[in-house]
Amino acid sequence: MNKFEILTPLGLTVRTSEEYWQKVIVKHPDIANLELEVQQALANPDEIHRSSRDENILLFYAVLKAKRWVVAVAKRLNGDGFLITAYQTDAIKEGELLWHK
Repeated sequence: MNKFEILTPLGLTVRTSEEYWQKVIVKHPDIANLELEVQQALANPDEIHRSSRDENILLFYAVLKAKRWVVAVAKRLNGDGFLITAYQTDAIKEGELLWHK
């Protein structure tokens, strides 16, 4: 059962289950109350980057406040997208810029 399934500006649908979301927030408790912001980062990001280490990993950045972003990290596998993790950051990681507002 999906917790959410979101179409990104790249045309890729990213989904996650409740069970997997719980694992993400155990690892990153600072985003436990930011589920809507994570969904927004996927649906309407400020920037999308491809990981410099893995071409199938996409990072969706949305501004949270000045110099602070929420990042939703998804893996593209056989045309499907899966949320890997989500967290807050104060810097955009290196990687090819694929899309921006």
